Amino acid sequence: MQDSDHSHAAQEKIAENPRLWNNARPNSGNLRGRRTVVDKDGFRSNIAIVISDGLGRVLFAKRLGQQAWQFPQGGIDEGESVEQALYRELYEEVGLERSDVRIIQRTKKWLRYRIPVSMQRKNSKPLCIGQKQKWFFLELTGDASKVSFDTSGTPEFDGWEWVNYWYPINAVVSFKRNVYRHALQEFSEKNMRFEQQSGGA
Repeated sequence: MQDSDHSHAAQEKIAENPRLWNNARPNSGNLRGRRTVVDKDGFRSNIAIVISDGLGRVLFAKRLGQQAWQFPQGGIDEGESVEQALYRELYEEVGLERSDVRIIQRTKKWLRYRIPVSMQRKNSKPLCIGQKQKWFFLELTGDASKVSFDTSGTPEFDGWEWVNYWYPINAVVSFKRNVYRHALQEFSEKNMRFEQQSGGA
């Protein structure tokens, strides 16, 4: 992973091009006929996934072809429950199945971030101005060698690492940092238990 200064510069450059960071599907649906949900305030329903190794580290994924890193996330399709979206996105984005993880915690409320105006897809109807996310904290119970990016045919990522629990807050693109901070703070007690059980490994 790049050093902090270079990583931040790369993230801000990527932020200028929404194609490189925005994994929202067009609201009219996609090739599989799926429709995502945008509420009356313009926020797209979304799930975000924090996967722990059970030792206090979390899986951080590298965007395809770019020096941009983030947690796996994706839209909730019309008619889909939050948990259904979680397991679908888990498989599509990182190749893991329900049997490979266990849910430790989920955020109590929806967490929202706004997409900068210059990056919004102006031609989409309804206009999506940001994401509202349910975050899940998972423990990997299966084999990490199962992590893969070729299950959907349209991979979002091409690499991943286990990183310090708090590292992603400052490594992600700037307009996502507040929701990252909020989610990780909410999950921090459970993560502390992992660290204590592992002897601080």
